[in-house]
Amino acid sequence: MYQLLQQRITQLSTPEFERALSASKIGLEKESLRVLPEGGISQMPHPASLGSPLTNPLITTDFSEALMELVTPPCDSIAEVIQSLDDIQNYVYRNLDNEILWATSMPCVVAGETSIPLARYGSSNAAIMKTAYRRGLGLRYGRAMQVIAGVHFNYSFSEEFWQLYKALLANEDDFQDFVSEQYMGLVRNLLRYGWLVPYLFGASPAVCKSFLNGQRTILKEFNSGTYYEPYATSLRLGDIGYQNNKEDTAGIKACYDSLTAYVESMRCAISTPCPDYEKLGVKDGDKYLQLNGNILQIENEYYSSVRPKQILDGNEKPSSALEKRGVQYVELRSLDVNAFDPHGINSEQLHFLEVFMLFCLLQPSAKLSQSEIVAIDENLVLVAHRGREPGLDLRRVKPDEVEEKISLQDWANELCNKMKGIAGLLDSANFCENYFSSVKSQIASVFDPELTPSARMLASMVEHNEGFFHHAQRMSEHHYQYYKTHDLPAEKIAEFDELTKQSVKKQKQIEESDNMNFDDYLSNYFKEE
Repeated sequence: MYQLLQQRITQLSTPEFERALSASKIGLEKESLRVLPEGGISQMPHPASLGSPLTNPLITTDFSEALMELVTPPCDSIAEVIQSLDDIQNYVYRNLDNEILWATSMPCVVAGETSIPLARYGSSNAAIMKTAYRRGLGLRYGRAMQVIAGVHFNYSFSEEFWQLYKALLANEDDFQDFVSEQYMGLVRNLLRYGWLVPYLFGASPAVCKSFLNGQRTILKEFNSGTYYEPYATSLRLGDIGYQNNKEDTAGIKACYDSLTAYVESMRCAISTPCPDYEKLGVKDGDKYLQLNGNILQIENEYYSSVRPKQILDGNEKPSSALEKRGVQYVELRSLDVNAFDPHGINSEQLHFLEVFMLFCLLQPSAKLSQSEIVAIDENLVLVAHRGREPGLDLRRVKPDEVEEKISLQDWANELCNKMKGIAGLLDSANFCENYFSSVKSQIASVFDPELTPSARMLASMVEHNEGFFHHAQRMSEHHYQYYKTHDLPAEKIAEFDELTKQSVKKQKQIEESDNMNFDDYLSNYFKEE
């Protein structure tokens, strides 16, 4: 397999391929809680000066009214996407009133479930559906679980690249079918090797005790206000994080064998009743407690560290968009918010992730067997809780179904060394040395876990004699000061102002154009294929 990878790298080392690779698109979605400076989730509504969260493409909300989601457009380079996120956060800070953005994935002091306000989007049917879906998430999993923040990395190869790659492989399939098949292979490899992301970039080894609200836990006590695991990388992705715990007992799990199989598995999940969820009730009078009593209310509820994506047309279901137009890009969802950077992520991480994407595309990608699926899930949770533990072994299932134990360090080193050639290719394509430099930095973290963000966070907590809350609060204040002294050009402010104005106008148009009651609207949504 390594020989095939080297052959692919050689074949792609041409001016034409390098031009096509430099035209890939990168986007980021960063979630951040609005909190009070002294601690606690803000109870204030989403700032009106930021426009409508229903229709503003750059500044919206996720589960809670207080959980902001900042979305960059697809960008041509890593420098551009970092600058885009910087501009959006800068504008947000200019419109906050006595609030700061929380610097970590795990939330601040949670004063019970009722202290977490559901996101609101207006009076339209689309808005009511979004809030009802979130009410259902809170009912099923608890609201505290839903305010864990993350960074999503969106990536797509250029059409020019796919044309060249299709010709290289002498593939005669329909163009979009070929692209989708290749993306699904990439997704399978991202799942196989996905444990590498929390090991290298996990930044949630500790959590405020209030998050667990008195529940029993296997976590250890760091101090009177903090739980942690000494070798944890990303508790956000571990047993205390958000998982679909009914999927296995109901026999529902996403299938990544092909795009068709993935779409069918998602449709099955949103149409299969779950007795436990049905018992919770769907409506209380006219108020929807959840959208339905099925395994998943809608496809977005399915938690996965990676998703194949297609841009939606209006109120289209994700499965319908994928079926009609194929895979457009891949969304990697396993990144913690990096508390050591005011953006929540840095360019070194992004350079490595781009190398990782191309590696997962070029590496052979067999269909996932049942034993490999189990190993993937176990490896991810193991690395989340114990990733920096000396001598930690993971489970690796080979293409011939032979399973072996391999140390995390050996496997990570093997993968990162295979990525060196790809990093060199991307450096050449982008006239820089940042990709190879990033891979070298990650290899250093493989052999010295103390260099990882999770270890740095615990070391900082020890150094400053502070628990998770006070560490996160200090970092949040540090980022606030960064933006307070960070200029935003007048023309950028004017662009954001116009965008917020247009979003309010668009929300009103949607509300005025509604021509059916919500029950019919919801019924039509689930009928649509």
